[in-house]
Amino acid sequence: MTPDDRATLFGHRSCTVWFTGLSGSGKSTLAYAVERSLIDRGVAAYVLDGDNIRFGLNRDLGFSAADRTENIRRVGEVCRLIQDAGLVVITAFISPYSADRDAVRAIHPEGRFVEVFVDTPLELCESRDVKGLYAKARAGEIPEFSGVSAPYERPERPEIRVDTTRPLGECVQQIVEALDL
Repeated sequence: MTPDDRATLFGHRSCTVWFTGLSGSGKSTLAYAVERSLIDRGVAAYVLDGDNIRFGLNRDLGFSAADRTENIRRVGEVCRLIQDAGLVVITAFISPYSADRDAVRAIHPEGRFVEVFVDTPLELCESRDVKGLYAKARAGEIPEFSGVSAPYERPERPEIRVDTTRPLGECVQQIVEALDL
């Protein structure tokens, strides 16, 4: 079966929608809201996020630079498989390194990887932090925390940049319209 066959079967093209941004930026909230919006339109979609991957597939990984790279590599491979099956797979991962995101893009067919930069000011991310991760990172209790004690490399040319200081509904609409599935 070809990608065109699957697009005909499902009634839409497949792709990987890769949300990247700081902890607390709204990646997961947006990912699940976009999934709901797509499903309501009859698009077969599924969300992978740090919580449902870190406790299963990648439970053997920590948060060192090497482990973060391996985490993203594995997720990228899973996304490629789901996308190849004809679905829209939506991810919500900090994925702090540009090279890792570029490597995931490279394993996808042209036009089937959509990077969404959830561009949220650090101060707003910290104010949304219900788990207290930023405070722990600033106190030195969490080493290698992206945006505090470890780098976060902002995407240079994402397909979609969303400003989450705007209402959630507006952000979802912007993303769904840009996907044009």
